[in-house]
Amino acid sequence: MAAAILRTEGLTKIYATGSVEVQALRGVDFEAAAGEFVVLLGPSGSGKSTFLNIVGGLDRASSGTVRFADHELTTSTERALTLYRRDHVGFVFQFYNLVPSLTARENVALVTEIARAPMRPEDALAIVGLADRLDHFPAQLSGGEQQRVAIARAIAKRPEVLLCDEPTGALDSHTGVKVLEALTQVNSEIGATTLVITHNVAIAEIADRVVHFADGRIVSSATNAHRRPAAEIVW
Repeated sequence: MAAAILRTEGLTKIYATGSVEVQALRGVDFEAAAGEFVVLLGPSGSGKSTFLNIVGGLDRASSGTVRFADHELTTSTERALTLYRRDHVGFVFQFYNLVPSLTARENVALVTEIARAPMRPEDALAIVGLADRLDHFPAQLSGGEQQRVAIARAIAKRPEVLLCDEPTGALDSHTGVKVLEALTQVNSEIGATTLVITHNVAIAEIADRVVHFADGRIVSSATNAHRRPAAEIVW
């Protein structure tokens, strides 16, 4: 296996509201290899999204360490975290967050204009199967197509890490499979270490590895002997 590109040790996160404390993460040890595709499973409130936000530099841990390659993120300044997010991480969320007044090409170009060594918007959209939708506005696209534009936008800066929080959560099975095909294609073509949060157990079959969260902890981690093609997934 390739060397670990992401690693956490003893990761904790506590949210305080007045005198009430909620422990979202309780000592999470995790690592992901370069190019690995990992599915994170677990019920709501198990800590998955909190974990993803911390390794993506959107939030800070209460204790423990986070490393990306040879960079220590836990002690990074706000500017350093901003540069980490800009230069190394792509995000895909359940809701597409596209700009309605911009075409698919223009939505992707929002990222390529600030990235260090981006691919052309047209090339990113081609990877996710939207080469014929470049000049369509979000309102002219289906939900699955809009999510694929969001994926193209996330990968256009050639991130080493792609973090996806419930990317098929708002989609039906047929449309969701198209999005999963796009994610596996991206993982294969650009080699981004890909972490996908989902409640959907069926999606686990497309991963290299499946990690289960419960009560703020990782309770199991298992490698799939064979990755099933996204087109064969049914739920």
